[in-house]
Amino acid sequence: MLGFLEAVTLRPGEVTRADAAAVRAAGVSDDAIEDALAVCACFNLIDRLADSFGFTPISHVIGHDGLMRREAEFLERGYV
Repeated sequence: MLGFLEAVTLRPGEVTRADAAAVRAAGVSDDAIEDALAVCACFNLIDRLADSFGFTPISHVIGHDGLMRREAEFLERGYV
């Protein structure tokens, strides 16, 4: 699935029905494929908008150590 999502994101003009069939053959259901594509589309949209508006990534603001602290806090609260 991740390889399929990578192709959809980086090389959408090259993705074919055969690529989707390979994901299905690996045991991923159509519902799961649709869900993954919806999440992927949202992240891609957010990423492109952030780039377009010149947003500064939070990692650039709080640094690596700050990012690791935030990650630990999320995991403590059960955010996975």
